[in-house]
Amino acid sequence: MAWFMLFIAGLMEVGWAIGLKYTEGFTRLVPSVLTLAAMLISIVLLGLALKTLPVGTAYAVWTGIGAVGTAILGIVLLGDPATAARLASIGLIVAGIVGLKLVT
Repeated sequence: MAWFMLFIAGLMEVGWAIGLKYTEGFTRLVPSVLTLAAMLISIVLLGLALKTLPVGTAYAVWTGIGAVGTAILGIVLLGDPATAARLASIGLIVAGIVGLKLVT
């Protein structure tokens, strides 16, 4: 259950990271409220996952999910460049997440 909570926390991190772009400096109400809600859910779920998972592993996986998801959505939604080096780097982060899961 802790890994599931951590995964959802990572997805919420992606949500708030992308949401920040749409808040326009927290001047738009609905995107701002949704972004803040995603932040809160993300940190609460991370905290719950930390009850049983090692802090270093959980934090690394949480930020890794956030980084990978945000980078991919940046490419898909926001027109960020999808260079070979960028995609390879995303792949390395995914490999690190999988590795941490396998050794925990």
